[in-house]
Amino acid sequence: MVSEFNSEVTGRMLEVALERAGSRGMRVVHVCRVPGAFDMPVVVDALLRKDAVEGVAALGAVIKGQTKHDEVISHATARSLQDLSVRYGKPVSLGVTGPGMRERQAYARIRPVAEHAVDTVASLHAGLERIRGAPGDGEL
Repeated sequence: MVSEFNSEVTGRMLEVALERAGSRGMRVVHVCRVPGAFDMPVVVDALLRKDAVEGVAALGAVIKGQTKHDEVISHATARSLQDLSVRYGKPVSLGVTGPGMRERQAYARIRPVAEHAVDTVASLHAGLERIRGAPGDGEL
């Protein structure tokens, strides 16, 4: 899942994320593009309903302008994605940079944020599978 807003940054984030997923042996079944980070939750919801989708890495860059709009977008998006992850019991990673980030910072964060988003989906998925497959031995 990638936001097209700030596409010079997010397009590169997608390339890095696909590279990382491939190096981890992960199969990417859908690459979805949305106009902006705020638009992600509705498409993530549709993806998580699919049995073939075991998690979603959400990639975007919310760059600070002259208002607090970046804060509103970042917080609303993060909360919505977290709620979807809990609702479906599938990992949704937050590879959306911001708020308060300038363009120079966005470029510097492309690789680490995109890689972390993929690694987070893989880690959470593995952890959830262990929990779901564990015998009911009464341990927490």
